[in-house]
Amino acid sequence: MSLDREKSEFRKTSLASRRWAAEKSSPDASVSLSDHLVAQFGEMSGQIVSGYLAIGTEINVAPAIARLEQAGLVATLPVVTAAAQPLKFRRWTAGTQMEPGPLRTCHPAANSPEMTPDLLIIPMLAFDADGYRIGWGGGFYDRTLWKLRAEKKVIAIGAAFEAQRVEKVPRDEHDARLDWIATEMGLIEITPSN
Repeated sequence: MSLDREKSEFRKTSLASRRWAAEKSSPDASVSLSDHLVAQFGEMSGQIVSGYLAIGTEINVAPAIARLEQAGLVATLPVVTAAAQPLKFRRWTAGTQMEPGPLRTCHPAANSPEMTPDLLIIPMLAFDADGYRIGWGGGFYDRTLWKLRAEKKVIAIGAAFEAQRVEKVPRDEHDARLDWIATEMGLIEITPSN
């Protein structure tokens, strides 16, 4: 089986697993995840953090973004500009004007300033202990991480329910490794020995 087909099949089972995880998780899962992120990254005042607006059964990171902003970080959200292109990021606050994007996304309107994040909180369908994730298959975050890491140090944090952990995510050399995994159960720092 080709890697593309393996990933496609893996996405289907991972989506079903995430639905199950979202249904079975505590209503406080997002708050717990937020607590862990703020405890680890809340002292990075002045740094730029990118979150996301949850789609479907993605774990909600809005409480984390709000609390990190209260701690002095600057919040942004990703913008899909075109297929096969890295994401851009625009400043976001609770009152920011939003507009619909492609792929069921919503992002800050064009009048919000573009910014380059230092921390990215990234949604996923599944993750493994080596720091690899699988998403929807568009490659947006992989391209973005490769581009940003060529320019500066960034911290990539995958956000998920603990039940989305798998033994191994199918991957190749184009897949970007995460630095941290955040779940409602805690944080996992990915080290080179993982």
